[in-house]
Amino acid sequence: MHRRKLLDLIAEYETVHPGEGDTVERFRTFINTHMLCFERDCWDGHITGSAWVIDPGGTDVLLTHHKKLDIWVQLGGHSDGESDTPQVALREANEEGGVPVSFVSPAIFDLDVHEIPARKNDPAHYHYDVRFAFYAEHREFVVSEESNDLAWVALDRLADFSQEQSMLRMAEKWFNPTRNYKR
Repeated sequence: MHRRKLLDLIAEYETVHPGEGDTVERFRTFINTHMLCFERDCWDGHITGSAWVIDPGGTDVLLTHHKKLDIWVQLGGHSDGESDTPQVALREANEEGGVPVSFVSPAIFDLDVHEIPARKNDPAHYHYDVRFAFYAEHREFVVSEESNDLAWVALDRLADFSQEQSMLRMAEKWFNPTRNYKR
């Protein structure tokens, strides 16, 4: 079953983040009821992979000012049929940021479901976003055509760039003293 690896990662995530049971259950239900959940034309929603890219010093996160959404967010994008979601996040980090990265951990860093507004021929739909944390090998980046700009943002100033709850939640997770994300 092409969805098993992601379901296993989500089960592991639930043991680390038991307070996020509603989100975990929403993911499980969606994945189990949508065989084509990794395809971007699954209009009930689709799985996306995102990269929370931290600079070598561990103090800044690389954000993109997304062209289509016109907001600052983490790097990420569509699975386009790829069921290996960690590899989707890695691909998106490389494509959108142009900076070599390595996984902080093979585990999911964060899960989020958010609505994407209708645009051109695409109806409104949901992104079931699976996020992984990465360390950047250096601070140089390349702005892709999907972005207006990229910026390294100090984690303690993230709220100056984004009021998105999921962005602020990821910063809180990064600073959680029970987890050591330092190299």
